[in-house]
Amino acid sequence: MSIPFGAHIPFVEHLGFTLEKFEGGESELHFAPRPEHLNSFDVTHGGAVMTFLDVIMATAARSVDPNMGVVTIEMKTTFMRPAKVPAGQMLVGKGHLQHRTRSMAFTEGRIYDNAGQLCATATGTFKYVARREAQSPSTD
Repeated sequence: MSIPFGAHIPFVEHLGFTLEKFEGGESELHFAPRPEHLNSFDVTHGGAVMTFLDVIMATAARSVDPNMGVVTIEMKTTFMRPAKVPAGQMLVGKGHLQHRTRSMAFTEGRIYDNAGQLCATATGTFKYVARREAQSPSTD
């Protein structure tokens, strides 16, 4: 059973990522790419892979202080092999918080296909930010 993200993130919900581990600087997420997430080679589009890595690393950063939000400062991605999975199968993403300061998090993320092969990696820097309270729509 997946863990709630702790924040309403429409784009993540649209892509269907699920959070499976969220503790102590570690995260694990699953992603079952649908046909609309593929490129012309019938593999997961690089933009979807990069978004998955961004969320993998952000959740690893947040896992040590779930009440804080994070924003991406920079990210470097390396694609090793196509992220191809049979229909109904999952890509597995694992994130790790390498180091943190009061205001910054330094992370790494990895994506594996259904055979356990490493498809892509990333490193990222995130800034911790206070969460904004949900604002009600204006009645003006």
